[in-house]
Amino acid sequence: MDAWVSISLNWGMAFLVETTAGILANCFLFHLYNFPLFTAQAVRPTNLILNQLVLSNHLVLFSKGIPQTVATFGLTSFLGESGCKLILYLNRVARGVSLSTTSLLSGFQAIKLRPNTSAWLSLRIISSKYIGTCCFLCWTLQLLLNLHVTMKAGSSKYSKNLSAKGIYRYCSSTMSDRLTFLLKALILSLSDIVCLVIMAWASGSMVLVLHKHKPLVQHIHSHSLSSRPSHEDRATRTILILVSLFLSFYSLASLLSFWITQTVSPSPWLFNTTVLLSLGFPALSPFVFSFNNICVPQFCSALWTKKANPPTLVSVVGVSSRSCQL
Repeated sequence: MDAWVSISLNWGMAFLVETTAGILANCFLFHLYNFPLFTAQAVRPTNLILNQLVLSNHLVLFSKGIPQTVATFGLTSFLGESGCKLILYLNRVARGVSLSTTSLLSGFQAIKLRPNTSAWLSLRIISSKYIGTCCFLCWTLQLLLNLHVTMKAGSSKYSKNLSAKGIYRYCSSTMSDRLTFLLKALILSLSDIVCLVIMAWASGSMVLVLHKHKPLVQHIHSHSLSSRPSHEDRATRTILILVSLFLSFYSLASLLSFWITQTVSPSPWLFNTTVLLSLGFPALSPFVFSFNNICVPQFCSALWTKKANPPTLVSVVGVSSRSCQL
């Protein structure tokens, strides 16, 4: 019994650290991308996509990370029927928005990297113009696709066998028969497949363009005083890392989740590992952006000098907003 309690506490601490770090990092990133709004600086079109990604990350961490952490520490019936439906619904919607937003971001960056021909220039202008519409459609599609979750979810205190009814410790979700479950999963996976195809095309396109331009970039750097990568190279590298990170966590978490739903009594280790992986992308992605963003040192310096010298704040952030990428 003591060993079981110790293992639960260890998993609970892991969920707590991952969730807390992810929330703080996403808050920092949200402040970084929206600070130009308060200093009358120009905001890049990609900022809307990045804000949506940060928001979806927050929703995943709040709707799954926090309840899972509390449930692991022993409080498994703190949500009522309505609260459970809302939490599971928000989690599924946020997960879908995170997937579609990542594909949208990678596709937009792939278009920006294409040669400056008339066709690609017009597509670049159109894509920048309709970023807001695409973001709105991401939310609308996921809100509609996941309505079925509210019909199946229920509070864990009414469930006698959670392992057979769902993969959430703090809520239960009744399972259909295997054939119905597979048909629903196939239909609901269509939007995910489309997003994954876009990500694969965008990633391949960006790698190909960078490979073709590598000799030219090396020639420019050999005649330049600075050997730092260009803004576009840095932004592309960031998105490629982001896509790789997303695909890794998404694939592993999806496979383990499917394994759990097809197992009568899944082990606690399998269940907790799946939760840890599902929280990995929303918790780690803001660190990827922060480590590859040249604005961060200037932004931190501006915040540090805010009280001492307010005019310097506007000046520093003004320089940052004009020179920063992702």
